[in-house]
Amino acid sequence: MKMNKKIYITTAIDYTSQKPHIGNNYEKVIADVLARYKRLDGYDVLFQTGTDEHGQKVMEEAKKVGTTPNEYVNNISKIMKDLLDLLNISYDKFVRTIDPNHEKKVQEIFEYLYNKGDIYLDKYEGWYCTPCESFYLEKDLLDGKCPDCNRSVTHNSEEAYFFKLSKYEKDLLNYIENNPDFIKPESKKREMINNFIKEGLQDLCVSRTSLDWGIKVSFDPKHVVYVWIDALSNYITFIGYDVNGNHSEEFKKYWPADYQIAGKDIIRFHTIYWPILLMALDIPLPKTIYGHPWLTIDGGKISKSVGNVIYVDELAKHFTIDQIRYFLIHSVPYQNDGTMNYELLISTINSDLVNTLGNLVSRTNAMVIKYFDGIVPKSALEENEDLELKNYAEELKIKTTKLIDDCYFSESLNNIMKLFRKCNKYIDQTEPWNLAKDEKKQERLGTVLYNLVESIRIGSVLLQAYIPETAETILNKINTDQRSLASIDNFGNYKSGTIITDSTPLFARINKEDKLKELET
Repeated sequence: MKMNKKIYITTAIDYTSQKPHIGNNYEKVIADVLARYKRLDGYDVLFQTGTDEHGQKVMEEAKKVGTTPNEYVNNISKIMKDLLDLLNISYDKFVRTIDPNHEKKVQEIFEYLYNKGDIYLDKYEGWYCTPCESFYLEKDLLDGKCPDCNRSVTHNSEEAYFFKLSKYEKDLLNYIENNPDFIKPESKKREMINNFIKEGLQDLCVSRTSLDWGIKVSFDPKHVVYVWIDALSNYITFIGYDVNGNHSEEFKKYWPADYQIAGKDIIRFHTIYWPILLMALDIPLPKTIYGHPWLTIDGGKISKSVGNVIYVDELAKHFTIDQIRYFLIHSVPYQNDGTMNYELLISTINSDLVNTLGNLVSRTNAMVIKYFDGIVPKSALEENEDLELKNYAEELKIKTTKLIDDCYFSESLNNIMKLFRKCNKYIDQTEPWNLAKDEKKQERLGTVLYNLVESIRIGSVLLQAYIPETAETILNKINTDQRSLASIDNFGNYKSGTIITDSTPLFARINKEDKLKELET
């Protein structure tokens, strides 16, 4: 056990302009896999997520529904937190940027950078995208529209404070090139270097005078701190960062963050603005920032205007939470967008969870009950056909740990499912029902069933990080208390003589036609 090891994991905090869709929720699920896996491995984990609650778009949305920004964000933030709880996200901190202590710390950070000469007053003139809360120069626009969301932009001219990104350009480039794990995946690292840093960083506009809903600049209250300094600072303010160096014990323990997970659309802010802000504050940079790809609907970006938005709470009326979690993790690979539609969701559930996993557990337990009165036998007579299954199972923890450490969440889950597929193949090869007919082959039958139960245990211990409720159900069905990662270092830790009594199905097969009709109503 690595009880002396700590790990700090963050997600981007969700903007409280509207209820998040399933694509927004995906990020929280993969961060949860990482957090749960590290806890299983004996790590002291701090997993932080939350909501970003200031800015012009919030003001506009609140006005549309006839409420105050404060009441509006209270409602949306609660909805976001409820969705995370529904998805069984095991966060340790859910933070909100309207927190008074956060606001005070952001003011102190802004004033510190101003006094240091890294923030200065000037005039901003350019283009502003309200949905992205981002400023752009004329050259940044694509066909006159926002380069990130392709929406219309408005021309803006106002007095503003600027942050000297240009001052830290070379330092950032050196850091990225000397720390290969800092930006993942590699394609995003090259994009940040070639398309932004080497093109020359423009100083960043970090205040507004044309809105009220935000954190006031302490020494110039007609200015509001721009959203990126406000939002990005949450990763340090909520664990006790102090500009004067009087950091909390929590900050000293957990900073720098080990993993900061954010969508590929905001990776520029997290790998350019954020590390430069930390450099200016003279504190260490995070170890890894992973810019994950998107979950798309039929290959297209999830968008209210397109009408392809899916919400988790609606989906949960038709599928279990673990079925939803499984699909989200499974469907988005390391650096390419994943796709979703109802047919694909149902097919994946039936193929992977019902057929591969559910049937394996049910028929293995049924055979133990039928052939050995539910008492799991000892493993005795080993044959060559056992070795492939046992070797794969024994090496699976090392492979899974490496993949998770490198943020290959989908790939790591697929490797675990491969073990269950090997178990099903092993059943076909060994034909336990034929072994049962020959009294001389009872020891061999016992070995086959033991190997199956132990392989199921090993895979299910790992599944605790991905589909925790299902994993717990399986481990209960095979009646084992051997559930730690340490317990799967070697094949054979399942106790023979354990009594199994439950062979009921894990999941019911979904009738695709009926379910699609149900989803349409």
